[in-house]
Amino acid sequence: MLTANAPAKINLALHVTGQRTDGYHLIESLVVFTELGDQVSADLADADSFDLVGPEAGALSRLSSDNNLVTRARDALRQAAHAAGHAAPAVQIRLNKRLPVASGIGGGSADAAAALRLLGQLWNFQPTADVLSEIALGLGADVPMCLVSRPLIASGIGEKIDPLKIRFSLDVVIVNPRIGVSTPTVFSALQSRQNPPLPLPGHLDDRGALAAFLAANRNDLELPARQMVPQISACLAALDDTGASFVRMSGSGASCFGLYDNAQAAGAAATAISASRPDWFVAATRTLPAE
Repeated sequence: MLTANAPAKINLALHVTGQRTDGYHLIESLVVFTELGDQVSADLADADSFDLVGPEAGALSRLSSDNNLVTRARDALRQAAHAAGHAAPAVQIRLNKRLPVASGIGGGSADAAAALRLLGQLWNFQPTADVLSEIALGLGADVPMCLVSRPLIASGIGEKIDPLKIRFSLDVVIVNPRIGVSTPTVFSALQSRQNPPLPLPGHLDDRGALAAFLAANRNDLELPARQMVPQISACLAALDDTGASFVRMSGSGASCFGLYDNAQAAGAAATAISASRPDWFVAATRTLPAE
């Protein structure tokens, strides 16, 4: 059985710069991925099957497999394989769900991207970059960036990817109040959809340069999300109280993150927040550097 990691996504900055006529919003976002994530496994089988396990599986157990991004990724890639005259036999897939659902850190999108990578390997089918990009975007705006899973700038509706040469890792704590947030609802609550673009990041050679860049930019979805879910403000305050050097909400929420000087500080912060808020999802992790 083949296994692939599905790293959590963190939007370090997210600017909403417009809206297309079809309703999709235009964004510019600096995105990193973490060692923390879900895990997808797959193997050939006599019939398709999908198993859901892991500490965060309960929130997905109410959904049928037909509504899961992993099985949708399987079906989309199989359709592309058949169109190319390539076999795509039945598979058994297992998703080890470790990330909270609807949390702004790309769990479902990362799972779909991992499934596309795994099944392409299992079926020995590698579609062209254009076909793979079309499949990924059809599954969700975050899936193309999750296929990369390394530091990047995402623009357009999320499908335009520009890798960043961030060679260092960040020590981070992710906190989620276990409240699912609807991304379309947060976007609809935006006061302005025409906001200043994300500047070109230039040389992000160290943590100091990155911290200065982040401080000068923003997440345009944070204010409407905080107005909808007051617990987001509590998450940000909890991170700030533990001495994080920088705190912000990721994506459309409700997950928030704090950056720390080292792994020990991040671990201590996660322990302290978990002790005071055992009902929250709290995890210390590190970001993945550029390859």
